[in-house]
Amino acid sequence: MPGINKTAVPDYALHVLEVLERGGFEAWIVGGWVRDALLGNAAHDVDITSNAHWQESEQLLLNAGVTVHRTGIEHGTLTAVVAGHPIEITTYRVEGTYSDSRHPDSVEFVSSVTEDLARRDLTINAMAYHPVRGLLDPYGGAEDLAQGIIRAVGDPYKRFSEDALRVLRAVRFACRLGFTVEKNTHDALVACAPELAHVARERVGAELDGIITTGRLALAMRSEREVLLAAIPDLAPMVGFDQRSPYHCYDVWDHTVHVVEATEELSGGVASRRLRWAALLHDVGKPKTFTVDDRGQGHFFGHPSTGAEMSEAILRSLALPLSLIRPCVDLVRFHDRPVKATRHSVLRMLSDLDSRSPGEAVPLAFETLVLKRADALSKAPEYRGYAVEVDKIERMLRKVLSENAPYRVQDLAISGRDVLQQFGGRPGPWVGATLDACLREVVHGRLENTREALLTWLAYSGSPHR
Repeated sequence: MPGINKTAVPDYALHVLEVLERGGFEAWIVGGWVRDALLGNAAHDVDITSNAHWQESEQLLLNAGVTVHRTGIEHGTLTAVVAGHPIEITTYRVEGTYSDSRHPDSVEFVSSVTEDLARRDLTINAMAYHPVRGLLDPYGGAEDLAQGIIRAVGDPYKRFSEDALRVLRAVRFACRLGFTVEKNTHDALVACAPELAHVARERVGAELDGIITTGRLALAMRSEREVLLAAIPDLAPMVGFDQRSPYHCYDVWDHTVHVVEATEELSGGVASRRLRWAALLHDVGKPKTFTVDDRGQGHFFGHPSTGAEMSEAILRSLALPLSLIRPCVDLVRFHDRPVKATRHSVLRMLSDLDSRSPGEAVPLAFETLVLKRADALSKAPEYRGYAVEVDKIERMLRKVLSENAPYRVQDLAISGRDVLQQFGGRPGPWVGATLDACLREVVHGRLENTREALLTWLAYSGSPHR
């Protein structure tokens, strides 16, 4: 693996290094910047560690005209802002026990950068770099990068017991980089995963979201299943769940792995966060809705609705944003809904999606079709042909969109003012309900979307909503 070109170090980071070293201290760039620079992807965010105590670093930087914020002085951390770029500066330290599996009970400042690197989680994150002294790599991080290996620094059980969130963090790096987790590290991940139950759910959610947005969730589902199940216990019943259906050749978990993988392939590796989450959760409701008929065949009646409710509860518990939760839940709810390659069926799909997620119907419709294709391709081979039918549905979707076909109230040829003129009375919810009734007739193909046809229909049928 090629080394780091010292010209890759940003000027603002060099300035901080020079200020600290002119003051008589040692300083190194550490963490993610070093790892990514070795991979040829040097980032803008730079962290620095130094044998200067935070008070000494603060005074030197202030004297040099640098803005400084005390962002974590209990752990020896300051944030300097140079040319608009924040740079974290932390004193060399080692940490005591983690009785809460998150924060060290004590921090001891030390004089050796090697001791400081020893407290870090993974070898690929435990390297330091200096533009003059070069790379400091006491734990073999560069070699692990070259070999595509995720390995804990020192005793992996100790590393993951200190902060259980590191279990997910290791999986996230494996997915982000496409690396393999080394065996001892993997065994420690499995052993320490149950401790995730004691980690704040929003922290778990942030790491899971990071894993999913790598686009390599299927890798984690295959190689680190125990970790994911500890993070989202609601997924556990899917493992080994025999669907007892001629439509399926996999259990619910393995089917989901294939759907997740197919979703990435069908999306060209750029699937949205909500679609990626929906692929994971689309069948989470199956174990709860399982029934067996007289012939011994399994059924999952209502599993999309149950799965939507469970998905919303899961995503809310992980403190993920509503802007992600709502459309994701809609994708789970609609993934198994029957849709035909007809104008009316496609318009009904758009209308129903818009009623649940106003303004999102078009992208959600295309994402629903991706999920349907992925679902079809992950069934028994003789039933994968439905993916071709989905192609026909998509062609119809594109056709009705190109024609500006109506699927929303605002697409109608009449407005609320027309309704009031037709019936008189005072404005109120009944106006919107009347327009909804008109839209329903248009979407179902029973009424043309023209002003004359709509007003005639209203005159004939009246407004039962008034």
